[in-house]
Amino acid sequence: MAVVVIQDKCISCGACVAVCPFGAIEMQDNDKAFITEACTACGACIETCPVSTIVREEEEKTVAMDKKEYKGVWVFIEQAEGHIRGVSHELLGEGRKLADAMGQELAGVLIGNQVESLTKDVFASGADKIYLVEGAEYSHYSTDGFTTALADLITTYKPSVILMGATNDGRDLGPRVACRIGTGLTADCTNLDIDAETGLVAWTRPAFGGNIMATILCPEHRPQMGTIRPKVFKRPVQDFNRTGEIVRVASKVKAEDIRTKFIELLQVSAASCNLEEAEVIVSGGRGMCKLENFQLIEDLAEVLGGTVGASRAAVDAGWKPALHQVGQTGKTVGPKIYIACGISGAIQHIAGMSSSDIIIAINKDADAPIFKVADYGIVGDVTEVLPVMIAEFKKIRQA
Repeated sequence: MAVVVIQDKCISCGACVAVCPFGAIEMQDNDKAFITEACTACGACIETCPVSTIVREEEEKTVAMDKKEYKGVWVFIEQAEGHIRGVSHELLGEGRKLADAMGQELAGVLIGNQVESLTKDVFASGADKIYLVEGAEYSHYSTDGFTTALADLITTYKPSVILMGATNDGRDLGPRVACRIGTGLTADCTNLDIDAETGLVAWTRPAFGGNIMATILCPEHRPQMGTIRPKVFKRPVQDFNRTGEIVRVASKVKAEDIRTKFIELLQVSAASCNLEEAEVIVSGGRGMCKLENFQLIEDLAEVLGGTVGASRAAVDAGWKPALHQVGQTGKTVGPKIYIACGISGAIQHIAGMSSSDIIIAINKDADAPIFKVADYGIVGDVTEVLPVMIAEFKKIRQA
């Protein structure tokens, strides 16, 4: 990290020149200190400066920032084809808790083309205010257009906290906006809280391949930003009697500002892998033993109208694509019913599905950790149990 001199604070004392072990500091014609390329960022000059005018580059960016100006919790509202995505409702519910704990308001940021009709759903999920940006250039998500719009809103209205879904769009937009406005971003969070000592948002996310959970604070920059995985929080019960303020903001983005061009939306069959929205998930693990046995998982999911999931072990074995992986290094899910077949229950997997309403575990090891979180358990060989379950559910459907 580079060391810089805040020129308008330098008193021209020369103390830094004398202490630099590499001769990397010179006095300019205006008698202000200047750090040359010979600097190794050792920090000797920082400790010596009597007026704290020499700082590391990241600290310089925060000198002019008055963090007291930044207030409020924002949720970026993802929408497509006239519908708000589930993760946005989940974040509005959790954002409501954060805003209440901080004594601040909760706002939704809705960017799109002719999307004002969606505002009633945003208010119903807990928002006090909505920042609405509409225009034909927002008909489909684009990095350039949405980054400019959101960054402009942040610069103008100065929120303290911004929550975004860790979705394809959120993972693209979040870091781009954070870089544009000069703040940090905690990605793929699985929990949020308020740090009791500092009052800052405590962002919790998996680290080191999911082996530990790290809690991250952002004390020096604003806004505090993070992307949160879908389904880690429950969707709030909506109250359609709620109303609030709509702040309409004129779009500053022109079509020529967007460097990509939307050609066509290709609809792929996502029914078999749309884990975040599934109400029933049947997952297989190492206990399925071989690829051919995964057909039993497919058959049970089909008869239940559910979606197929997999543990990391099953994905690593090549039995299912990574798109189906459930867990800290995969997708976090919260279906009404989760059936774990041949999954031992490693903590990384449990963290990705423990919020399911009902968990059913099938494993021949009676001491498998999965039974500790399961609501119902079957001790037995999955290759023997699953055919029986499939046959019984088919009878029920035919009845």
